[in-house]
Amino acid sequence: MSDRTPLDQTCQYFGIAHEYRDIRGRRHTASLETKRALLAAMGVAAGSDAELRAALEAHDMEAWNRLLPPVRVVRETQAPIEVVITVPSPQIDKPMRWVLTAENGECLHGSFFPGILDVIERKEVAGVSFIRLLLHLSARLVAGYHRVEIEGHRTAASMALIIAPERCYQPAALEGDKRVWGLALQLYSVRSARNWGIGDFTDLDRVIEVADGFGAGIIGLNPLHALFPHAPAHASPYSPSSRSFLNIFYLDIEAVPDFLECEAAQACVSAPRFQAQLRASRAAELVEYQGVAAAKMEILDRLYRHFREHHRDAGCQRETAFRTYQAERGQALRTHALFDALQESFNRQDRGIWGWPVWPAAYRDPNSEAVLAFADRNEARVEFFEYLQWQADVQLAIASRRACERGLAIGIYQDLALGVERGGAETWANQRLYALEAGIGAPPDDFNLKGQDWGLAPVSPARVRAAAHAPFVAALRASTRHAGALRLDHVMGLQRLFWIPAGGTPEDGAYVHYPFKELLGILALESQRHRCLVIGEDLGTVPDEVRAALHPAGILAYRVLYFEKSPEGGFKPPAEYPRQAAVAVNTHDLPSLSGYWRGRDLELRRELGLFPSDELKEEQVTARAEDRARLLAALDQEGLLPVECNVQPPTMTPELACAVHIYLARTPAVVMIVQPEDILCQPEQANLPGTINEHPNWRRKLSLNLEDWASDPRFQTFAAALRKARGPRHPQTPD
Repeated sequence: MSDRTPLDQTCQYFGIAHEYRDIRGRRHTASLETKRALLAAMGVAAGSDAELRAALEAHDMEAWNRLLPPVRVVRETQAPIEVVITVPSPQIDKPMRWVLTAENGECLHGSFFPGILDVIERKEVAGVSFIRLLLHLSARLVAGYHRVEIEGHRTAASMALIIAPERCYQPAALEGDKRVWGLALQLYSVRSARNWGIGDFTDLDRVIEVADGFGAGIIGLNPLHALFPHAPAHASPYSPSSRSFLNIFYLDIEAVPDFLECEAAQACVSAPRFQAQLRASRAAELVEYQGVAAAKMEILDRLYRHFREHHRDAGCQRETAFRTYQAERGQALRTHALFDALQESFNRQDRGIWGWPVWPAAYRDPNSEAVLAFADRNEARVEFFEYLQWQADVQLAIASRRACERGLAIGIYQDLALGVERGGAETWANQRLYALEAGIGAPPDDFNLKGQDWGLAPVSPARVRAAAHAPFVAALRASTRHAGALRLDHVMGLQRLFWIPAGGTPEDGAYVHYPFKELLGILALESQRHRCLVIGEDLGTVPDEVRAALHPAGILAYRVLYFEKSPEGGFKPPAEYPRQAAVAVNTHDLPSLSGYWRGRDLELRRELGLFPSDELKEEQVTARAEDRARLLAALDQEGLLPVECNVQPPTMTPELACAVHIYLARTPAVVMIVQPEDILCQPEQANLPGTINEHPNWRRKLSLNLEDWASDPRFQTFAAALRKARGPRHPQTPD
């Protein structure tokens, strides 16, 4: 008999960790209130011990009364395929039949008697005796998504069977001692003489051209996920409405084919008022999302009307292309477009309506009669949002093909956000899979001393497993369809996520565990299918199990200069970095190199009250001064310290910034990423964690126009130095 409380037993059953250690090794124990709140968020009645016992018994009965689990992920090399079945003891001698339907439609079948199978476990639940058995299927299947069905005496069940490769895709361009370098770009930040005040997909095409001339092999991007068209200032790419679709404001309006045909749209854009608005948007120091969105939506409305009038039902090539896109993306596209149309409609009526949880109750179910009636009444507006997604997909595909045609070794490197906003399209479409009364965040670390609450909705481990991890599969497919590499933000989220109860703070959080090996298998499968390198962002508090699993799974680790130090505090020499890694000086959530040198991030955190105490503030100021000295010493050890560099130069010079990057370029890591902000010595960082409106997150532009990159001495110096340090570029090769 267990001496654990019903609360602890239930938490263990649902994967809620009793305790964790933070980045400094301090132990934190989840409070009783946190445990009950997180269970409640999962839909488990946890108000009393009696409710907990009843919930545990009910879920235990459900698990044992199920003939097959909802999903099984096995490796390609595993033979025979093992399937776990559960039967009541009285059925042990009754014949059963299995049918295996492969992804390609091929069917295999056979029969068996449960009584001759290996017994895994026996258990009596609610007075019923059950036996768990191991069925071996001799079928050999290729990697993919298959289905197993079993029929027996008055019972039948089916299961998703996912056959996964052992490792993620490894491009030939990184074989042997080959290495690449490239740029990590916040696409919105790109200034150009032709864009509308925000970087767009045509700018991306031009960046690829310039990077090709520099000898770069990879172009990293912020997440391109769909945000909220009705609220463009809600601009965090890591808080999307959906990870399955794109941010429509990255569209280059003048590159849409309908713009070239639509004289009314051209006249509107050419008008003095509109041109003045575009000049102001381009000249603004920060991205003015409201103005950019208003200008783009005004013209996009005209372009869709033109398409609808001249192409939609004309039986022409463009109609065929649109219908093909609609068919490929299916119901998910329709639901996403319907969400955007509904949110736009409600927000026009009441600016306080944000997200489906506060819509009128009749519209919160995507399959309700009210929603279906709205879709019928507003068919054109719903299709308008489908049209925008189609055009965004077309423009991104063009940029991705251009990277391949120009011979970039990896090409576009997309970023997959950890989760989605509670009130967005993805949660609306899949409400049962999400724990909407909890959020995802992170415990305190050295750069976020109060911890973080990202406001993202976590998926319920049990419910999403019952759906065969469908949201994860959809997000992977969307982010790899036009990419040569994929960065997984917070890769440890495959193993555990830090849940924060609604209304709580990061201090109230606890870790919740996920089926790590299953998710790794799915990741490997989608990576191989799309020939997409995978990079796992493993910064912060990372379990040893996760780090140990990355290399065998073919996932590159992420190594940031600021954090790569010896036990004594000095910066690791280049030779001590791992080969299977992507390296960078910093990330979007960290200070730029110039800001780090000046302590600009520390100034901001002090001004905004983000230090928990004065002691910690002084500790970090002192540590930063020591780090500057140690970085200079590390450069000197490698013979990279600029001649004119004194003991503590007050600012980060282009020469010193280049030396720091050469230091990192000398590592054996297969991928190196450089932020344009560091080439240009910009002091401000893209995002300051722990802030929303207090800091202009996701709005800062680069200081140099894109048209000037190729001729700028700073870019030229960096490119020449990195080409020399990293070696010649090896272009992509077809399979």
